[in-house]
Amino acid sequence: MSQFTNVTVDKKASVYFDGKVTSRTVRFEDGSHKTLGIMLPGEYTFGTADKENMEIMIGDLEVQLPGSDTWITITGPESFDVPANSSFNLKVKTITDYCCSYIK
Repeated sequence: MSQFTNVTVDKKASVYFDGKVTSRTVRFEDGSHKTLGIMLPGEYTFGTADKENMEIMIGDLEVQLPGSDTWITITGPESFDVPANSSFNLKVKTITDYCCSYIK
């Protein structure tokens, strides 16, 4: 899906890692939400309470999923899932445009 309809977007951005990662929340009529954001090159660790699907629209990165020692190369467009109540590591190689879906 290349666009969302009938949504509300939070005007204020969430800013992480000294501004190297930013996102905005998109809220849907059914109460679900997603975040849209940009990550600059760097290494990051993220935690999540909900299961996530991280869709990389444009960009190159490596992800280390919970419980794994292996780094997986992701080149947009591509996606990966992260289990609930966990954390994951990213090595972002190029400016990366992402959409994160939270699955309850």
